[in-house]
Amino acid sequence: MSPKKETEAKRLEALWAGRFGNEYIERNRAAANGRESFWKEITSKYSFERVLEVGCNVGANLRWLSAFVPSREVYGVDINENSLAELRQKMPQVNALWSPARELPFRNGWFDLTFTAGVLIHQPEAGLADVMREVVRCSRRYVFCLEYFSPRTVEVPYRGQESALFKRDYGGLYQKAFPALKLLQRGELAKAQGWDGVTCWVFEKRR
Repeated sequence: MSPKKETEAKRLEALWAGRFGNEYIERNRAAANGRESFWKEITSKYSFERVLEVGCNVGANLRWLSAFVPSREVYGVDINENSLAELRQKMPQVNALWSPARELPFRNGWFDLTFTAGVLIHQPEAGLADVMREVVRCSRRYVFCLEYFSPRTVEVPYRGQESALFKRDYGGLYQKAFPALKLLQRGELAKAQGWDGVTCWVFEKRR
């Protein structure tokens, strides 16, 4: 990673690790509400056990995943220590680890599924490819992303921070960068389903 990319990546990591990230926790305590049906459908449609969420926060998704797959096989990583402490307290059965998204501490193909939900949108241009590469590297079979869609990259003002939220064609970026990914499913998820109008892409790694 170039010095410029490294500096920008560290700036964003420090932002989410500190007070800004703590405030995000408080704003999103009810995020899990309504998501049960989504994860129930996903776990019945696709066969996986060991799963990793990159940027898990306090477990809005891991809460439901651990209800449908063996909880000992459910992993989450985050950069914010407070979110991890709360996750460990509320869901001690899952594996909650500290890690930056661009340097995941797992070997290649360790998980059946790796995914992000509202995490790629917060990656600056300089570091996005590194995060996506790590997500793909750690998956044996499936890669999901649930992110805000735009056919072209658009920076969205976000709580007074620069380069902190972007809408992009994340599915298209994945397919362009990783031709081995096969698109299985794509659709927009409504607020009634516990989401904020994000688009869900489901990929399978061709063998």
